[in-house]
Amino acid sequence: MTLEKAEELLKIQVGFGGFYNRNAARLILAEVQRDHGQVAVDRLIRMLDLESVFEFRPGIPIKGFN
Repeated sequence: MTLEKAEELLKIQVGFGGFYNRNAARLILAEVQRDHGQVAVDRLIRMLDLESVFEFRPGIPIKGFN
């Protein structure tokens, strides 16, 4: 997944908010982490303010369902 596509998808999840959208956002971030590394995840968390929306914190690895 490209970082641009991840950003687009995460913006949709932020718009909806809620528990299920948090899980979807976590899966998107897990894929970004796998493909692009923790630095890219941290940048998305800060840029989209995912800490206040979904309580994701920069520097903490995101785990998918695998």
